[in-house]
Amino acid sequence: MTAPLSATGRVILGMIARGKRSGYEIKQLVDRSTRYFWAASYGQIYPELRRLEEAGLVRGRSDPSGARAKMAYELTEEGAAALRDWLTDATGLTYELRDEAMLKLFFSDLEPGTALETVGAMRTLHEAKREQLRAIRAAAPEMPAGPALTLELGLGLTSWLVDWCRATEERLARESHVKVEV
Repeated sequence: MTAPLSATGRVILGMIARGKRSGYEIKQLVDRSTRYFWAASYGQIYPELRRLEEAGLVRGRSDPSGARAKMAYELTEEGAAALRDWLTDATGLTYELRDEAMLKLFFSDLEPGTALETVGAMRTLHEAKREQLRAIRAAAPEMPAGPALTLELGLGLTSWLVDWCRATEERLARESHVKVEV
């Protein structure tokens, strides 16, 4: 068995499993699909592609197109096995939420009066995110089961967050005797 995959390595192998890709194409695909719950930057993708190639999990080939030379990567048998091992191992799953708005809300009691404004900003953010997810669903009504289930979960979570923010804004406004439109 190969060494454990990094988080970025997992997303790269998964994207390449869906078809031969360059680093640029992987980044574009991440931005259109998993970015809402799992982002990857160019600064993560390119070094990880080199590590995956050195480990024998992907193979890069020159793929000139247009004015720029590029490398297109495909999975090796070892890469496909490493991806399969990760996909079939239900142990060791982790969950980490990094949300600056929630961090601000956590500390809002240190600056009285900021909670209502923070929750309003959170609602606006989650409404925009929900609209982006709805647009993805409208643009691609027929998608593979994995992305469709992930999209469904994302829509459910963001809808719940919008509802929570609205209810919390109303409660905070009542408690502070401020009139707010939500």
